[in-house]
Amino acid sequence: MQVTRRRRVGKQRSGLLGRRIGRIPLATAGITAVAVAAAGTAFAQTQQFGHDQVGQTTPRGQVVSSDQYIAPYGDRLVIDNGKIMSSSVSPDGTHLAASVTDGGSALSIVDLKSWKVQQLVGTSASSSPRISSNSVGQEGPTYSPDGSQLWLGQPDGYTRFTVNPDGSVANPVTIAIPADGPKHALVGEAVFSSDGATVYSAVNGQNRVVAINAATGAIQQSWAVGNAPRDMVVVGDKLYVSNEGGRPAKPGETTINSYNTQVPADPVTGATTTGTVSVINLKKPTAAVSSISVGLHPTALYAKKGAVFVTNTATNDVSVIKTSNDKVVQTIATRPWPEASVGYEPDAVTLTDDGRLLVTLGRANAVAVYRYTSPQEPVSYVGLLPTDYFPAEIATVGNQVVVSNTRGIDARRSTAGAGHGTHDTTSSLTRFTLPSDRTIKSETDKVFKQNGWTDNSVKIAKGKSKTKPVPVPARLGDPSTIKHIFMIVKENRTYDQVLGDIPQGNGDPSLTQFGENVTPNQHALAKQFGLYDNTYDIGTNSAEGHNWLMQADNPEYTESSAGEYLRSYDTEDDALGHQRTGFLWTGAQAADKSVRDFGEFHQFLTKPTGSSWQNLYCDAKNMDATGQKSAYSLVSSSPIPSLNSVSVSAFPKFDTSVPDIYRQEIWKQDFEQNGPANLNMFWLSSDHTGGPANAAAQVADNDLAVGKMVDEISHSKYWKDSAIFVVEDDSQAGLDHIDGHRAPIQIISPYAQRGVVDSHYYSQITMIRTIEQILGIHPMNQKDSAATPMTGAFTKKANFKPFNALANRTPLTDGLATPPACGLDTPAPQNPEAAAVPSAKVPTDMQPLASQWDEWKSHQRLTGPKAVPDYANPAQMNHFTWYQTHNWKQPYPGEKKIFAPKDVPGAYIPSAESDG
Repeated sequence: MQVTRRRRVGKQRSGLLGRRIGRIPLATAGITAVAVAAAGTAFAQTQQFGHDQVGQTTPRGQVVSSDQYIAPYGDRLVIDNGKIMSSSVSPDGTHLAASVTDGGSALSIVDLKSWKVQQLVGTSASSSPRISSNSVGQEGPTYSPDGSQLWLGQPDGYTRFTVNPDGSVANPVTIAIPADGPKHALVGEAVFSSDGATVYSAVNGQNRVVAINAATGAIQQSWAVGNAPRDMVVVGDKLYVSNEGGRPAKPGETTINSYNTQVPADPVTGATTTGTVSVINLKKPTAAVSSISVGLHPTALYAKKGAVFVTNTATNDVSVIKTSNDKVVQTIATRPWPEASVGYEPDAVTLTDDGRLLVTLGRANAVAVYRYTSPQEPVSYVGLLPTDYFPAEIATVGNQVVVSNTRGIDARRSTAGAGHGTHDTTSSLTRFTLPSDRTIKSETDKVFKQNGWTDNSVKIAKGKSKTKPVPVPARLGDPSTIKHIFMIVKENRTYDQVLGDIPQGNGDPSLTQFGENVTPNQHALAKQFGLYDNTYDIGTNSAEGHNWLMQADNPEYTESSAGEYLRSYDTEDDALGHQRTGFLWTGAQAADKSVRDFGEFHQFLTKPTGSSWQNLYCDAKNMDATGQKSAYSLVSSSPIPSLNSVSVSAFPKFDTSVPDIYRQEIWKQDFEQNGPANLNMFWLSSDHTGGPANAAAQVADNDLAVGKMVDEISHSKYWKDSAIFVVEDDSQAGLDHIDGHRAPIQIISPYAQRGVVDSHYYSQITMIRTIEQILGIHPMNQKDSAATPMTGAFTKKANFKPFNALANRTPLTDGLATPPACGLDTPAPQNPEAAAVPSAKVPTDMQPLASQWDEWKSHQRLTGPKAVPDYANPAQMNHFTWYQTHNWKQPYPGEKKIFAPKDVPGAYIPSAESDG
């Protein structure tokens, strides 16, 4: 049976899809509805979303941006104050303290009886009490045994609070732990001695544990432990410490960096290869620290009834340590779906008095339930209970179970009714009385449906396939008509920001900042090859976004580091950020496919003197005109051996002082000399904005580079069997009327559907699964294993008509303080029916305010060899870009005035890479 879905172009659909307001007609309206054949293949998983949109509530639950529905068991409390990083319940069970991030606070106190947020603590002027930093660590906060103190972990130690009789906190005091050279403390868990006199701290950034006098804050003792100690638990006279980075490296071992420590790592995947739990003898503090080998990425520890339970997020299991002999006596596999062995990410555990072991599966949005008797008696699996988005902590309070969900209901906090952004972050608490085993088993089926877990979702061809080639084969290893994949990764834009002015799509032109006259090539590509107006990026920033693209996941380590990115941002140069099943390129290599990388997932860049934006711009023009090599020797590289070996080092990684047309010329010369690989990966980052040219000019530069690349490929002999995927790493830098995660995507190929509007739910994960399916790459984890390839985006009948790049209509040199030696850019005429290009000239009355923004910009690490994506505060960066693209005449959506940097609402939210 063939199922076909169509939608009428230009006709408003259900009110759930958001408003449609006056559109400007296109000069060429060649876009029609798409018909998708959904049956007759093995793909029935995320096809279940149909035309559902993020934020929409359906019979299966609410749609979130990670290819999942959520409908938690029990009661829900949505917290609109950012993501929960960690939480603890007070000793009397009346309150829960949660460390939060990305919402302007550091600490949230929840009254569990009234089921309401009682207090928020942070750096804002309205906070009471007020503290100096909103950065928070992976673990904690921690109550003292008598409930009179609360310790909150931060980059350089703790903030100690007094707990009032009503559960609120007061009197913040800084308990400092000094840096060790470049290594800040970056504390993990804090635990108290039974008498409350001593606090033991996992000093994550320095690979040690210290004992602190709880009254004075003085460090009394220090122990060297494993790499990246994270959680701790006291059992009698022993202190158990989970070391997420495993044991120290031995001489001659392959290692990769993690926060200035070389940790044992796999040379192909770059992932850690050991996990340990250290045991400290508190009765004999000078005794040697012992070590217990467990699974990879040991995170949470929980002790009860003679056992310590250890969640190993990378091996997806729980180690059971018998405390009488400190031996691992049982390893509990938490893999609920036979189709994929990894990617569930168990991250918290507790044991009820009636013997049920509860393990949160962060990436599955579920709690796994087991029957447990004793350390050595094998557990029996009961089933799963659904939670909200990314459960990260679990506790029992009386007969209730309380779960803290890091991402709550996704980024659905309102932004003054003006649209949605990825930093409109929520979190949530859910609570329930543990139901019967029969009910748990019935809820298990719901979890499977919400995750799209179905039988035989990854079909593999056996032997030499005789199947006729099609664009997207039904089985891995079956032949495809496509031999060359080009994946172009860009930076930070929402759908509405770029394509919201196309009337045939579900856009809001009032939110469009880079419309047709800034991005003529993206608009032309959408008309020729298809407009996708219901596709989502999962990540909130670059550290998450590039992980989703390269690993089809954002590993728990990065997810839990979001409150304090000082340790690692991005995670390209951090072994702890790499999953053991590898990356897209290692999967391609395992499938005997060639790979060529152009800057994607690179960490390092060296630039010679004189390689300014202006000089590289002129050099690009010269290379284009003469075919000569670049006059500058830029070197971009990765610390991961398997990537570095297939990388073109002359192609620069992220740096907004490098024009994308320069990158395009470097690639063009390599392409014409060597041809493409099977998998070609690119990082074109000028549309991040923040460089020497203004925002519109940089987005236009990015647009022109993409257009020229597509032009070059489509006029080459390789076009006949190529597919180009153009995607943003994340969509954090703007607003969208449907959801902040909605982003532009383009699929360009002789086999791509032409002139369609495709409103099926897609995501970065489904895009990655499509690439895997074409090249025969085995999915990396449960997320891409469950994803449906974008079969409907392709057709079996090829159309070999090439794409002709359009000249830029926005001057690429707009906003430069110093003109390039080769002259200012003269663009092509604008389309009079499209929105005008923003002016680079600041109105006289706004120049003093614009100067404040220029001063702010100079401190944001947007350019140069040490440039870092997302270093700037997100709210400030988005306001700055909005002001530039609206000629300094229009306030940010939902606001009534144009602000100076320090006055921007949300300016107190720490950026991803800010040091605090």
